[in-house]
Amino acid sequence: MKNRISIGLLSLLVMWGCGGAAKTPQQETIGPEGLLIDEVISSFPVGFDLMTAGDKQFVAYYDAKHQMTVAARKIGSTKWSYRKLDSFIGWDSHNYITMTTDDGGYIHLSGNMHNDTLVYFRSEMPYDIRSLKRIDAMTGIDEYHVTYPTFMRDKDKRLIFHYRSGGSGDGYELYNIYDQKTQTWRRLIDKPLINGRTENGTMSAYMSGPVLGPDGFFHLIWVWRDTGDCSTNHTLSYARSTDLVHWESIRGEKVELPITLQDSVLYVDPTPVKGGLFNPGIKIGFDSRNRILIGYHKFGPDGNNQLYIARFENGDWRLAQITDWKTRWYFSGYGSMPANIWIAAPHVAGEGKLAFPYKHYKEGEGVLLIDENTLKIVGQEPIKETIPAHFMEPQSGNPKMEVKTLLRNGYLLRWEAMPVNQDRKPTEDTPPTKLVLYKL
Repeated sequence: MKNRISIGLLSLLVMWGCGGAAKTPQQETIGPEGLLIDEVISSFPVGFDLMTAGDKQFVAYYDAKHQMTVAARKIGSTKWSYRKLDSFIGWDSHNYITMTTDDGGYIHLSGNMHNDTLVYFRSEMPYDIRSLKRIDAMTGIDEYHVTYPTFMRDKDKRLIFHYRSGGSGDGYELYNIYDQKTQTWRRLIDKPLINGRTENGTMSAYMSGPVLGPDGFFHLIWVWRDTGDCSTNHTLSYARSTDLVHWESIRGEKVELPITLQDSVLYVDPTPVKGGLFNPGIKIGFDSRNRILIGYHKFGPDGNNQLYIARFENGDWRLAQITDWKTRWYFSGYGSMPANIWIAAPHVAGEGKLAFPYKHYKEGEGVLLIDENTLKIVGQEPIKETIPAHFMEPQSGNPKMEVKTLLRNGYLLRWEAMPVNQDRKPTEDTPPTKLVLYKL
């Protein structure tokens, strides 16, 4: 096991990266060597996207010259067509690419932003990358400091785009909705959903979700951060909504928008600054009764990192410490950070049990089996990897390289890149690596 576990931003793409007219891929045969797409940047990691829509497949990535590129093919074909877009990435691992299709099959793509002017492309013809055209504005308001672009769908399958406006420790969340008939965007909510700018200072929210749960609610969790330094994360919080417009607490208490730190009815765990809350380490799951489970990690009473599960019971949040680890990983600093602890969402694992997958740089890895009622560990299993092990073996010949993957609808996108470097230009010049598509 490597000393570091790099998780990056691919989880955001897996959650919401593909929507609209996506269909189950047709049966086809791709050989064990896969389909070579292109050579890509390898000196730092950044998220790419993979989408199957209609009878076509699309891959969005940065090529060896740092240029945003989209490749397309017809399912069953081994020939790719390419579209180079007028957007070039520097060295920032935040600047992932995300894309989707609308109900008419038009491609929407956004990315390469970390507190930057909106980068947004839309095709002028359905499923046609050649007609991708840069659109300078969606609403034209609050589009000069954009980060974390995300496409998703509401309950009525309408296309939603949300993002943070502002910087780390000083920003707010905005939601747009697409009008299919006029091909225009407008605000879904006429104000920010979450706003870290108040009369008492500035901060920003780092979110997981919204996730549509089995109970019909969209569930959203976040930690607040006071500055760009990740050690200033604090106050794990939660809200839910049926329509992404009207929001409430877990108790059904309505909250006025924008949500701020003063909305204490939304607190789950008021962990203080430097309390060990890591913003990529908060996950939404559900138990057998469709109750939300929040998996996360922070410093326990002994100062060591511990896994926790939060669940609402008897009118309050129950915070259950799951592990009793003996090591402490203290993180701090600015920019993209390597993660020494990784978790997946807790979920049902058979009658009366929950599963909580984790990887820890010193405590090992596995799936903790937890009694659903007591929230106590009753066993442990190995992680059942969804990607065959041989795909995870580096092929570039550079021992520092990490394998990056994206799994969608039975297709695997694979490339290799160096670990995160806090978004600084790397001192080591590494040659490009191969971006390859496999059919599992």
